[in-house]
Amino acid sequence: MNSEYTEYAGDLHRKRYGQFFTHPQVAQFMVDWVRKAKPRQVFDPAFGLGAFRDQIPLEERRCFSAMEIDPKIADFWSQRTGISDDFIAIGNYLDTWGRKYENIVCNPPYMRFQKFLDREVIFSSFRKNLGIALSGYTNIASAFLIKSIEELMEEGRLAYIMPLEFLNTGYGKFVKAKLLEHKHLAAIISLDCEREVFPDATTSVGIILYDKSKQHNAVRFYSFKSLDSLRHFEEEYPTAEVSYSHISPNNKWLPFFFNPLFEVQPETTTPLRTYGKFSRGIATGANEFFSLNRTKISHFKLNEDRECLACITRSAQIADPFFEQENLEALKREDKPVFLFSAGAEPSHHAANYIRIGEQQGFHKRFLTSNRTPWYKTEEREVAPLLLGVFSRGGYKIIRNNTDALNLTCYHGFQPNLFGTIYLDHLFLYLSSKTGRALASLMVRKYGDSLDKFEPNDINDVLVPTPEFFDTISRVQIREALASFRRDRTVPDWLEVKFKQISTPSLTQCVMGQAS
Repeated sequence: MNSEYTEYAGDLHRKRYGQFFTHPQVAQFMVDWVRKAKPRQVFDPAFGLGAFRDQIPLEERRCFSAMEIDPKIADFWSQRTGISDDFIAIGNYLDTWGRKYENIVCNPPYMRFQKFLDREVIFSSFRKNLGIALSGYTNIASAFLIKSIEELMEEGRLAYIMPLEFLNTGYGKFVKAKLLEHKHLAAIISLDCEREVFPDATTSVGIILYDKSKQHNAVRFYSFKSLDSLRHFEEEYPTAEVSYSHISPNNKWLPFFFNPLFEVQPETTTPLRTYGKFSRGIATGANEFFSLNRTKISHFKLNEDRECLACITRSAQIADPFFEQENLEALKREDKPVFLFSAGAEPSHHAANYIRIGEQQGFHKRFLTSNRTPWYKTEEREVAPLLLGVFSRGGYKIIRNNTDALNLTCYHGFQPNLFGTIYLDHLFLYLSSKTGRALASLMVRKYGDSLDKFEPNDINDVLVPTPEFFDTISRVQIREALASFRRDRTVPDWLEVKFKQISTPSLTQCVMGQAS
């Protein structure tokens, strides 16, 4: 029925309502789990094509009720099944107040906050009815979850399938606080088979299990590689089981699915921002206009020295951890787009002509360019001696940039303070090490298809060694380590051992077998 509906409604309609359909095995697991609670009534705030209702035995479907904001999908379901939709209330769940529900299952709409229409009205109603002030970055799925937690009756259960990015984001702190508030959060399951669950999704997905019938001593985190694991949920071992006394909404939770837990030595660690900060690269708003190669520069008779700045415009342009001036010159000779158009306040005749051509193609009307004066003036940045790849799979790229090249948004650039300039090579080696990568991974945001993303503020909170710890490594040793890294592309073993001293495996955070 899913494919029929997609053909009937169209992708634009589905996108407007954030419609992603629940896999039958996932729906079966969620329904079975909530129905183990004493109350039997089940409510679905986002009915869609009825995936959850389908998993309830025929004789008990009279105990099922639902809500759906999109009348088109409700009518389609009713026409295709021949079943009356009188148990479905048509309306916006986030606008409806004053009800309580015995059990709740939901696959909420998936939309980022930018597409969250009428969110100011919705947020106002949250303040009025629940006394809750939501962050402006809250997405629809998180708003659904918070409301359902508040409306769940005593002794009831709640199962939500939703994006897990909130576990590592700033706005997610409030959501996590609500989940932890009364110790009813039982488990969170990360579905690493998200392509099987939601083929069109671009973010990691998982299942929230919230049990109001009991208080728990710990939160269990599971990482499932296949849907078959859901059938044997009770026999599966969690990736981590974190005591309520050791879990905080201020921490990032995604690492509980894939990382061993550790404890850092507070006397030997400090946030990276002690040494400076990573910032996003230059956002042009029209890379095809601003990114230039020598052929294009020659064609438009631009002055390479005065109107073009050396700039890394694509992540793939750097393949080596050390980016040297000869590497940059080689890219120029290969006619790669490693220049940024920078005409200045008084463009030359040829630069002005290039700008006019850009305007004829509408580049000046794009969102970023239309908010700049003049539109062709790009953001000012200093050359960053350390570059970190924004997106990655299987480990981030950290680059020691020894060139005069700026960088676009494919990399975040590190600007050291006066203090940090002394320790640039130390930081580069540390962030390249196993310990550095493990601690940095605690700050990464997980998306679908094993895609990781770093935001600058997240990186700047990564724990790194203190200056006092770095000072225990001599300058001669650092030079030797850099030379070894150049040869072997790995941090020397002796330095790996040294960096490992700042953290130890945690024996207190993982509390196995204590969830009540």
